[in-house]
Amino acid sequence: MEKSDILYRLTQAVIDMDATRAAEAAAAVIQHNVDPYEAIIEGLAKGMDKVNELFESEEYFVPEILLCADAMNAGIEVLRPYLPKETTWNKKKVVIGVVKGDTHDIGKNLVKIMLDNAGFEMHDLGRNVPHAKFVDTAAEVKADLVCLSTLMTTTMDGMQVIIEDLKKAGIASRVMVGGGPISPGFAKNIGADGYAKNAAEAVKVAKGLFQEIHVPLILKTPELVSVRRNQEGVR
Repeated sequence: MEKSDILYRLTQAVIDMDATRAAEAAAAVIQHNVDPYEAIIEGLAKGMDKVNELFESEEYFVPEILLCADAMNAGIEVLRPYLPKETTWNKKKVVIGVVKGDTHDIGKNLVKIMLDNAGFEMHDLGRNVPHAKFVDTAAEVKADLVCLSTLMTTTMDGMQVIIEDLKKAGIASRVMVGGGPISPGFAKNIGADGYAKNAAEAVKVAKGLFQEIHVPLILKTPELVSVRRNQEGVR
């Protein structure tokens, strides 16, 4: 089976909301020695990109989004054991979550998976996380990095609140932000240490914040997409 066929099957399984086919296509990735990172980015994530377009054009709605996300996650779970893990350095601790007022967490979940498999110790707070929870957890686990996500313009300002509260509490964690409405300029203005436009870039940015980490992994693809939805209730 050609690599292009496998990637197409991954993409189409997500669009078709078929978790079984997504898992089967992911198994073919391993069987035919296709790079699992490429399979996620050029296969599963491309499917979510198309789902985003269908949502924007109102051909898909919340129930379809949820099923598509389930299919994507089914494929990722098959590939996850085959993603390279780094164990030669002291793991950096990361607190990650979607800020209060936003329940969209597909993009956050992708970032979590990528960072986890890149060797970071992940502490996932989930979605709709109160500002104080980020601060308290960062202090509790002695986090090296706090990752803040949102896909809604109405919750963007909460990121600055969290950054300021971390400083007030004397917590030296670095902060990386991302999500649909976030830009490098916004990240800089609120005092974030890093900005990532997608999950693949998040790995590189996170590693760049800790330059003592030597990274053998090369990410060749430019973009992981997230479903940009300004509608409550999407999980």
